[in-house]
Amino acid sequence: MGLDQQQLESALKGERQYSYLPFSLHILDSVASTNKTLWELLEQGAKNGCVVIATQQTAGRGQWGRNWISPTGGLYLSVLLTPKIAASHSYQLTFASAWGIANQLRKSGVNVEIKWPNDLVINRRKLGGILTETKVHQGIITQAVIGVGINWTNPVPKTGINLEMWQAAQKTKLIPCLEVLAAKILLGIESGIQSLLQEGVNILLARYQQLLANLGDRVYVNNLAGTIVGVIPTGELHVLIDTFESSQATKPEIYLQPGIISLGYSTSPNQ
Repeated sequence: MGLDQQQLESALKGERQYSYLPFSLHILDSVASTNKTLWELLEQGAKNGCVVIATQQTAGRGQWGRNWISPTGGLYLSVLLTPKIAASHSYQLTFASAWGIANQLRKSGVNVEIKWPNDLVINRRKLGGILTETKVHQGIITQAVIGVGINWTNPVPKTGINLEMWQAAQKTKLIPCLEVLAAKILLGIESGIQSLLQEGVNILLARYQQLLANLGDRVYVNNLAGTIVGVIPTGELHVLIDTFESSQATKPEIYLQPGIISLGYSTSPNQ
């Protein structure tokens, strides 16, 4: 069952405090990939703010080219941006979207956190993820597609959670329908991108780190043990390495690129 466009537009209008992205909605039941469909629409003249939404993907993609299992019952959407930022800063679009979505859902009472760099989690179980793809000209990102997948009613593995599963344990249903969820995701992306482009990466990063589920976690890298203390402006994970020298004034530190380590998820519903 697809989304009701009129209901989605009404939900967007009801919650929108500003109009930063000129959303143009394309709602489909099933696509190979919402990102792929949006790139095809770009070739046909799609503009900044164009959105593709589906409730099923047959060939969804995740981080590092992995397949993204996208069964019916999830929310899958992609938004076209024209950010005009340096290609080396593409990670900032992912961080902005992750923070914006998490912040928007938290305003509704859903205790979403961010798992570095691009996942959304509830109680350390995966609720959704973000995939950013870009086109670059002379070192500048001219177009970017932000793809988001959120578990709504679809089946999930033990390390995952869907919103309906989580809401069943709450006193009230905070997100009443898929259209309201889609509106909140779009508004979250909009607010995150606006924060990045108008206020800068340092303010955005401070907000991102406030919602980072991994802060304080213990990690092991190349036989070294350390503690996650944050994320730096270039996007790497900041880890302080343990030392047995009590006289050492400062601990050695390392900075990890995405993909170097896997931070994992919880399988416990109560963690």
